[in-house]
Amino acid sequence: MDSIDELLAQLKAEYEEVQPKQQQPKSNAAKSFIQPSKKSASLIDNLLAEVKANFAEQDATEELKRQQELEQERIQQEQLKAKQIEALKVQAKEWLAKLDPFSSEGLWFERFAERYSSKLEAAIEYLQNN
Repeated sequence: MDSIDELLAQLKAEYEEVQPKQQQPKSNAAKSFIQPSKKSASLIDNLLAEVKANFAEQDATEELKRQQELEQERIQQEQLKAKQIEALKVQAKEWLAKLDPFSSEGLWFERFAERYSSKLEAAIEYLQNN
């Protein structure tokens, strides 16, 4: 956006530099030709403002699109995480079904699971970390 502002300022400076030269009367024909300069200055200012507004609108549109893409990516990441947790639940249920509660691992797991609200939650945590 800064480069656009710089270009607009440069165009305006060049226009203002040329403007005084055009206003020097060389003849009556030249005077009648140059008179609409205030009107043309206004038109150029309006045109520059319109170009600047178009670029600002385009930037806003691109920013909105980028935000939507980021939101879509976040949703996809959450869906992927939910699938992974669901797969871990299935794996944890199978692991718990095979676990002998009287084996050394089963006894250790009973102590480990005391810190969790359920054995399934403890098994998911255990399998996730190992």
